[in-house]
Amino acid sequence: MSQDHTNTTRFDFNKKILLAVMAACTLASCSKGEQQAAQAGPQALPVSVVELQPASVPVSAEAVAQTEGAREVEIRPRVGGILLKRLYEEGSSVKEGQVLFQIDPEPYQIALEQAKGQLAQAQARIAQTQREAGRLKGLLESNSISQREYDNATSDNDVAKASLVQAQASVREAELNLSYTKVTAPVGGVSGRFQFSEGALVSANSSLLTTVVQLSPIWVRFSLSDNEIQQLGGPVTEKTVKKISLKLPDGSEYGEAGKLNFASSQIDPALGTQQLRATFANADKKLLPGQFVRAKVVVGERDGVFLVPQVAVMNSQQGRFVYVLDESNHATVRPVVTGDWMGRDWVILKGLNAGEKVVVDNLIKIRPGAPLQPHPAAGPQDAATGNAEPQKSAANTSRKLA
Repeated sequence: MSQDHTNTTRFDFNKKILLAVMAACTLASCSKGEQQAAQAGPQALPVSVVELQPASVPVSAEAVAQTEGAREVEIRPRVGGILLKRLYEEGSSVKEGQVLFQIDPEPYQIALEQAKGQLAQAQARIAQTQREAGRLKGLLESNSISQREYDNATSDNDVAKASLVQAQASVREAELNLSYTKVTAPVGGVSGRFQFSEGALVSANSSLLTTVVQLSPIWVRFSLSDNEIQQLGGPVTEKTVKKISLKLPDGSEYGEAGKLNFASSQIDPALGTQQLRATFANADKKLLPGQFVRAKVVVGERDGVFLVPQVAVMNSQQGRFVYVLDESNHATVRPVVTGDWMGRDWVILKGLNAGEKVVVDNLIKIRPGAPLQPHPAAGPQDAATGNAEPQKSAANTSRKLA
């Protein structure tokens, strides 16, 4: 065997020994790192938190409501006849007393002339009977006639006077019927669709010509359940209501506050609700009758509650809960009693204390007792940088509601 072959064999052997030593060192180093990591514990999870401050929220209830005109009048003719003209534009605003329709006045003009003729006859008859009674009175004093003849003359005069009153009433009736041929609006409001065509024959008191609806003020009718009434502290009355507001179908709030103008004195046994009605100014006619809205009734304020973003409140079989930080920044499950929503926040009635920190994100990754790395939730000013909606909502919980 040559010297070169011997050197090569020794080099390969030494190389294998070196690789084995390096592998053993690497294994020892990894084992030591794992032991240190195990001793250090799991890594803290970064989370956003909100520090709780007491707030005041309104004591309120909200219900589906429907608008209706303060006055919704059906326009019907008081006299029958041929409908000659429609004197308004359908759907336009009309004033109280404005003429809407013209019924053929000729028959009623003739009836008035006849009544006036009968009135003239009655007046002439009175003049005749008065003269006759005066003449017979002188004859009676001279004993030229009997008392019976004089009594008959005075009775004729009394009958003529009664006939005059009747004739006067007939003239007044004929004048009214003639005036009724002009159908006027009893209230101001928005006119409806014309139900007939010109030239149609309409009947007195039965034919519906159109409708007029008063839009300002407008009424809103709604009801509250027995449970909602108890949450408000008892039946709703004009004295207990502090404010009534409306939420429109698009989610925006109506600009005018309302006033309760009717509250039922009993609970409807069929529905278990108290019937309520409020009135709202509607000068710009933004609200129309028959529209569905949401009415919110405020009867007072509740102090000492907390506002927590909706995303922070979770559900379990035992009820709702949130994660709060303990003194060592570990996650703690806290059961809570919730009220209503306030914007994007839950109203927390029980379960939390002032100064506690509630976790508002990474909730799926959190386990009870897990270490957390808290940082304040982003405020509204960071919305432009792309922060999530829950963070914006969380920042709002520190505001105290007036």
